[in-house]
Amino acid sequence: MAAVPPSSAPGGSEPPPPPLQYSLLLQHLVGEQRRPRAWDPAALGGIPSPPKSEEQKMVERAMESCAFKAALACVGGFVLGGAFGVFTAGIDTNVGFDPKDPYRTPTAKEVLKDMGQRGISYAKNFAIVGAMFSCTECVVESYRGKSDWKNSVISGCITGGAIGFRAGLKAGVIGCGGFAAFSAAIDYYLR
Repeated sequence: MAAVPPSSAPGGSEPPPPPLQYSLLLQHLVGEQRRPRAWDPAALGGIPSPPKSEEQKMVERAMESCAFKAALACVGGFVLGGAFGVFTAGIDTNVGFDPKDPYRTPTAKEVLKDMGQRGISYAKNFAIVGAMFSCTECVVESYRGKSDWKNSVISGCITGGAIGFRAGLKAGVIGCGGFAAFSAAIDYYLR
């Protein structure tokens, strides 16, 4: 059993004991005496960064614009499409084939010419699709004010529908659904 301290006042009531230290600490951390603090990464050991100049802000705005994103996707699509076109032409057995003389072996110049033509054709198509998708995704994101998977699905549907619509309404609907599903799958895989 714990010993009871002797009473200091004869026959009277005792003064209340002082509050425990952790009670005072809790009042300052989560209680009514808590003060909100501004988050400062430098106080937590982060690297403080100087304020950005107007030129830096202008460059950031330009790089986040829809036009820059569309141009970047266009250039990337052109390069990727060109590489894909040259690759598919390289493994195609009919490159340089002349239907008038099926037994003639094509020359290296004819094969390289066909590979270049296919590479340019693929490059242009990929550039157009990349620019359309990137631009519509940026516009949809700006309109919705959110950055989530729905932006890529909506822009995929718009891009696929616009490409497929040249062949008719049915092809436009199929293109919309197919490109939206592909965009959703890619977005799910990348996030």
